[in-house]
Amino acid sequence: VSDLRPSALPGSLDVSRSMFDLRSPPHRFIKRYDSVSSVPSSSSSRKDSQGSNRSLDTITLSGDERDFGRLNVKLCYVSSVEQIWITVLHCKDLSWPSSCGENPRICVKGILTLPKPVHFKSSAKEGCNDIEFMETFVFAIKLQSLQAVKLVFKIQTQTPRKKTIGECSLALRELSSQESSHWLDISPPSK
Repeated sequence: VSDLRPSALPGSLDVSRSMFDLRSPPHRFIKRYDSVSSVPSSSSSRKDSQGSNRSLDTITLSGDERDFGRLNVKLCYVSSVEQIWITVLHCKDLSWPSSCGENPRICVKGILTLPKPVHFKSSAKEGCNDIEFMETFVFAIKLQSLQAVKLVFKIQTQTPRKKTIGECSLALRELSSQESSHWLDISPPSK
């Protein structure tokens, strides 16, 4: 965080002054850009991106520049019965390509990357800004086997056609009997 008050900016060649102090005349033609995208930030575009379901950002950005949303999951390992409990809670701020339609049916596919992968899938829900799944999956697997693998989630559309629109993963090194909650940033699907 930069302090933009003049008292905090001693030198005229200070990096924070040259980059962030947009009040001085030499910088009046500089446009401020969002750190993630190449779209100029303004108070109106920021308000839109938080105030509406389908923001200007999702319309104007493409490829890796888009914010793909976040997935919330809970994990717990019950050592007495050697079971992993995986709860897919919800997706927030999810975006999808316009080719998928206005409100595609969306599900979360999970994969435990063991030598023989374990697959599971949530039920499909109507696509919106905050999709609630609240589904728990239980597998009997030894803790030692799980601590060396990843849990991969693929966000998929079911309609109009099956397509992976994003993914995220989580290492299982820290599994314990204490239930842990995780917010995972969804990335574009790997090619």
